[in-house]
Amino acid sequence: MQKRFLVFSGFSGALSVILGAMAAHYLESKLDNIHFTLRNLQTFETAAKYQMYHSIALLGLAFLFEKFNSKMLSKAGYCFMAGIVLFSGSLYFLSTAGLIGLTNVRWLGPITPIGGLFFIAGWVFIALSAFRKK
Repeated sequence: MQKRFLVFSGFSGALSVILGAMAAHYLESKLDNIHFTLRNLQTFETAAKYQMYHSIALLGLAFLFEKFNSKMLSKAGYCFMAGIVLFSGSLYFLSTAGLIGLTNVRWLGPITPIGGLFFIAGWVFIALSAFRKK
């Protein structure tokens, strides 16, 4: 379990840095494009920030297994992983869809808050792990 979280955290953190750099260097140059606005750029950057925050949190979880309830921490870790994929992934896609010629992707919008709920649940599971200390 810990290894799985460390591996996901490492790759997710690296991807977050790559995508953040892409936003700063590549996407910023696309702001003149009719299908990519400042709001799209800000949305993309939000996705990268939340991905990094939760990649770091996932890394921290791997080191808490020895002290706290590992069942609750496992649930937190899986919630963070799902949140990264659903929240950040949907924001990445929604914000750049116009650049790749996709215009009818609004149906993906409801996925973002589901990812946010996974993030919230993950933090609650961390809190609960302290109450059920080993």
